[in-house]
Amino acid sequence: MTDGAVASAASSSLPPVRGRLTAGAPLAPFLWFKSGGAAEWLFEPADVDDLVAFLGALDPAMPVMGLGLGSNMIVRDGGVPGVVVRLGKPFAKVERLDGETLRCGGGASGILVSSAARDAGIAGVEFLRSIPGTVGGFVRMNGGAYGREVKDILVEADVVLRSGERRTLALANLGYTYRHSELPDGAIVVSATFRGEPGEPAAIQAEMDRIASEREASQPLRSRTGGSTFKNPVGHKAWQLIDEAGCRGLRRGDAQVSEKHCNFLLNLGEASSADIEALGEEVRTKVKATTGVTLEWEIQRVGVAE
Repeated sequence: MTDGAVASAASSSLPPVRGRLTAGAPLAPFLWFKSGGAAEWLFEPADVDDLVAFLGALDPAMPVMGLGLGSNMIVRDGGVPGVVVRLGKPFAKVERLDGETLRCGGGASGILVSSAARDAGIAGVEFLRSIPGTVGGFVRMNGGAYGREVKDILVEADVVLRSGERRTLALANLGYTYRHSELPDGAIVVSATFRGEPGEPAAIQAEMDRIASEREASQPLRSRTGGSTFKNPVGHKAWQLIDEAGCRGLRRGDAQVSEKHCNFLLNLGEASSADIEALGEEVRTKVKATTGVTLEWEIQRVGVAE
């Protein structure tokens, strides 16, 4: 950490760190939508001990939020008060524990985890290949795709609570439901242990290729998007309800409902986060009026309006 950063932290009564602490850090470059405001503070810890010490000494009134790959998130244009914690390379390691178990850092991507599982001959983890995010986000949101969810493979998660306490939570402690966990606010997932089953690397790769091909064919992967926007209501597919409501291709400025997959919102260029969120609310209103079904946001919406 530079002397200037230390001085800035000291003047703001923030604890000293060994990693990187940046004031007023723009978040848009880290987000798939490429929109939104800045973090009051962005903390990229050097390791788990750095994170534990920082959170333990941080004013309890200071909000804390984790940021992964920024794929399933709208950061509002006024930015995020408090501290945003982003786990970098020190948290992106994947370790084989035995013939069916992996320990994965909270900053490891789904592609990295599924590829490591393939190399270790561990099947059942292939679906993570299709989720654009990190282990920390998967665990918090019970991420899932292609018929599987994190709850189907999670053994335990190692987290640092907002207080700085490090705790290991078993699957049963996370209270998983559809795209939701009971992980406390401000808690940061620093690693997770996943269990699959023995498999042949070639067969695992073939399944990963199938998933990748399906995603490429059905989703706007090469666009500025946030992934699946709304949760699938019980008995329904969100995209079908959106299509029935006539929202395919709907625009608000440079924000658009994808024509390729209606449950994806796009930033066509200069859309603000306010544009994107307002478009999503317009879709919810139209779907409710047309079908009687209330869509629930899946994308996290954080921060304050400009």
